[in-house]
Amino acid sequence: MSQAAYDRLTQRTARLGALGEAAAILHWDASTMMPKGGGAARAEQLATLAGLAHEMMTAADMAADLHIATTETAWEAANLELMRRAHLRATALPTALVEATARANSACEKVWREAKAKSDFALVRPFLEEVLLLQRETAQALSAATGLTPYDALMDGYQRGVTAAEVEPVFTAYESFLREALPRAEEIQARRGPPIPLPGPFPTGKQRRLCRNLSVRLGLEEEHSRLDESLHPFCGGTPSDVRITTFYSETDPAKALLGVLHETGHALYERGLPLEYARQPVGQSAGMAAHESQSLIIEMQACRSDAFLGFLGPLLERNFGGDPAAYAPQNLSRLWRRVERGFIRVDADELTYPAHVIVRFRLEQAMIAGELAIADLPGAWAEGMQYLLGITPPDDARGCLQDIHWYDGGFGYFPSYTLGAMAAAQMMKAARAAIPNMETALGKGNLKPLVTWLRANVHGYGASLGFQDLLRAATGKPLDPMDFQAHLRARYLEGDAAP
Repeated sequence: MSQAAYDRLTQRTARLGALGEAAAILHWDASTMMPKGGGAARAEQLATLAGLAHEMMTAADMAADLHIATTETAWEAANLELMRRAHLRATALPTALVEATARANSACEKVWREAKAKSDFALVRPFLEEVLLLQRETAQALSAATGLTPYDALMDGYQRGVTAAEVEPVFTAYESFLREALPRAEEIQARRGPPIPLPGPFPTGKQRRLCRNLSVRLGLEEEHSRLDESLHPFCGGTPSDVRITTFYSETDPAKALLGVLHETGHALYERGLPLEYARQPVGQSAGMAAHESQSLIIEMQACRSDAFLGFLGPLLERNFGGDPAAYAPQNLSRLWRRVERGFIRVDADELTYPAHVIVRFRLEQAMIAGELAIADLPGAWAEGMQYLLGITPPDDARGCLQDIHWYDGGFGYFPSYTLGAMAAAQMMKAARAAIPNMETALGKGNLKPLVTWLRANVHGYGASLGFQDLLRAATGKPLDPMDFQAHLRARYLEGDAAP
């Protein structure tokens, strides 16, 4: 057994980490800056990087070192375990499949942009069929290596240790809650009357400056981040070079503003990861459900609270002008915490949002299992939305074309959104108990106490803990969906009170 073998492994994974960072910047550029004609070359670049990384991970000398490596600390042991996990998943997949998948994902994602703009699913259908074919092949290979079901093997790539069998009862219970809660929330909302529309207009330049200033105020350093525009908001880049994106509407500043607050939550997590394990598996995030918990604790739990809206309203009024009553926190809460049975997931309120995820969770399971053909996806999507929310999308742009994920190969990702929302509510409950002056700080637009708590109780663990163990460390218990329901009841169902 050898400590030297472990040292060789860390050198290799550091190089793999650098390759991953290069791919992340190329993905960011493709979504923000790259001209349309660069798509084919970019697909080849990403496929080549994916192939190089796969070859490094599956090399015979890495397998030999993994067999004999020893470690001296708990962090090193966790890092070695994550290396072995990554190696197991990598060796299950031929390099040709990895490269073909990267090419297909990149090609499909480019066509999806045009298909969404034209609301024409037929345009992207053959490309998505190719993506799904490769995802099913990948899932089968990973399943054989890990002993997980094919769909669970894909889920495990986004949030390790969480299976569909664990998620399904959580989602089924939420369906029951939603059937009771949604009509009640709509009734309470109707009694309050409509909110006052924000006066506008909202020039893009002013929005951009305000969004950037708020991101910095929340703790995201300018020297380590960028804010750009993309069709689908995201957080990318690397922990020392974080790229967040949004899109602007001059009639509705909430799209950009709330999107930036959300992506800043992701970015703060990346910035808070343990620097001493940068480019090592253990120095990465704990998974996508954990990541979503960090974006949602910032956006939904903190920045949509009455206290923070009391700070934000006057700031908006100073920047954009108009009727002061429109910027009152009570009115902003009615605007930005409005419950509505809508078609678009990224615009959904936090009460109905899980329904959007549940639809996708069930559809992608059926696609991976071969029970749902791509040709039947638009109809199945419409049926799912009608069943859960009582609405049917009028076109594909507001149906199965709205999200980038499947068109970029992201099967198994969607459950992370709602698991993250539930975890965010649980973490915020623990943070409020630990921070006596939380509301006072939020009322001043100061998130430092919350971010400091997150750095100590979430960010600093990196990937040394899985999702459930991370929740245990931060809150004293594994995922408890009842904390999320309690948050929703307090905010939407308790008469006119909205803490």
